[in-house]
Amino acid sequence: MTWTSPIPPLGLGTYGRTGPEGMEAILAAIELGYRHIDTAQTYDSEANVGEAIRRSGLPRDAFFVTTKVADTKLRRADFGPSVARSLEAIGVDRVDLLLVHWPSEGGRVPLEDYVTALAEAQRNGQARLIGVSNFPIALLEQAKAILGPGVIATNQVEIHPYLQGPKLRDYARAEGLTLTAYEPLVKGRVKDDPLLAEIGAAHGVDAVAATLAFLRAEGHVAIPASANRAHLAANLAARDVALSADEVARIRGLDRGERTIDPAKAPAWDD
Repeated sequence: MTWTSPIPPLGLGTYGRTGPEGMEAILAAIELGYRHIDTAQTYDSEANVGEAIRRSGLPRDAFFVTTKVADTKLRRADFGPSVARSLEAIGVDRVDLLLVHWPSEGGRVPLEDYVTALAEAQRNGQARLIGVSNFPIALLEQAKAILGPGVIATNQVEIHPYLQGPKLRDYARAEGLTLTAYEPLVKGRVKDDPLLAEIGAAHGVDAVAATLAFLRAEGHVAIPASANRAHLAANLAARDVALSADEVARIRGLDRGERTIDPAKAPAWDD
């Protein structure tokens, strides 16, 4: 497919990339060619991301950096200061993409309060693009009614071959909204899937690369996480894989609605 989203299709998740070992993993990823890096206030990896970018010697504009405002910082009094602290931790004037990490549990903080604060961060120049994470269709519709169409750049949600979210996927396509897939490799479980291995082998790659190629073929961004250099390199191989329509259809058949991230604070999912 021709990629039209302003968000690079393959990035690096940095959950767990803390301390010196986390720093080395991010530096290895940058050396291999990763330029889209995803962090969050709750990951405790913002400082490592910023330091790794500086150590790389590459210009700031070579990178696409995402961070996320925690659901504990959604109140008006907390949102803006938390964004300022994130920028300070990363060591940048603005991020490329700023997300709301989770909607307020039970609507305790009104949606209008935090999506308008999100838009204000963009107007203030603290974020080039803004979006949300873990939003079902109902909340996406409410956010659109508040902010207007086309303002939300992405919805970052769990997507992988076993949880493809067809209702959300079809809604996003109709809206021109990019979905960003977190947990895209199901903690590495896809590597043992016979169908994914077979399709990958047909393209000279492994099941993991086949999975990432599938997500891209579906129009999704994917942000796999790994601290293993070989795995990081293997993930990048997906950029050169073009699946056929038949292969995409066969992988679609793996969907079984298997969700792995479902905390008590989660909203009512669509799929």
